Amino acid sequence: MSTSPAMHANELRIDRALVRRMVAERFPHWAALRVDLVVRIPRIPEAAEDIEKEHTWLGRLAPELPVAVPAPVGLGAPVDGCPWPWSVLRWLDGTNPAAGTGSGALAADLASFVTALHRVDPAGGPASYRSEPLADRDGAVRRAIAALAPAVDAGAVTSAWEASLRAPAHPGPPVWIHADLQPGKLLVDGSGRLGAVIDFGCAGLGDPAVDLIPAWYVLGPTARDTFRAAVGADPAAWARGRGWALSVALTELEYYRCTDRRMADTARHVIAEVLAERDG
Repeated sequence: MSTSPAMHANELRIDRALVRRMVAERFPHWAALRVDLVVRIPRIPEAAEDIEKEHTWLGRLAPELPVAVPAPVGLGAPVDGCPWPWSVLRWLDGTNPAAGTGSGALAADLASFVTALHRVDPAGGPASYRSEPLADRDGAVRRAIAALAPAVDAGAVTSAWEASLRAPAHPGPPVWIHADLQPGKLLVDGSGRLGAVIDFGCAGLGDPAVDLIPAWYVLGPTARDTFRAAVGADPAAWARGRGWALSVALTELEYYRCTDRRMADTARHVIAEVLAERDG
């Protein structure tokens, strides 16, 4: 484990030595283990509260879901070099799918996961990191479009964004959502089937349309149709989901274009897929 590339200006510098020291200090009985556990450390202050949220809720969500999710086995207190809580979780096998390559089988798996998660009893659940109405993102989206021009077609992207804003709001109460179903949050097996969903830092209660974003982040056009049919998304939900995918991709591209090539390339892919779908 080498020092992680910096993604944020204010992030914690994480390397092998820090992780070894953290485990040895707080969980000495695991210090000599081979890699069958994962240490999850927040990079930035804003992510610190996600650690305790996952520790509280993942065990409650897991029995309701059709695929594996991280299983917390230890909650670490702050140590020298890491001023926030951190966690130890069970290792999960798999690889991240490439953006836009998901098959119809993966689409069906994602639909099964999303549908099951949305049915979990919401009582007592926290608000999702993306619990706001889509319209509340308007200012940030328009700033991103302005900052990215001419690298993106500002007119076409603005038109697509405004179309999503015209979609009717979610008519029911908030439900459990993952809220960040991007390629890096999914693990697939050798046949491309969904094996696990990870990183529940954004999870909580919100509009179920937020969990439609893998349609543009992960799946190609044909598999996207399979996913839409399997989740039963009506036109309003689909339009909101498209708007969520576009808004997340635009703000990610603005933020990561100079610091994380993988994230930036994925965001460009999503923007292109949204525009292609509207033109099709």
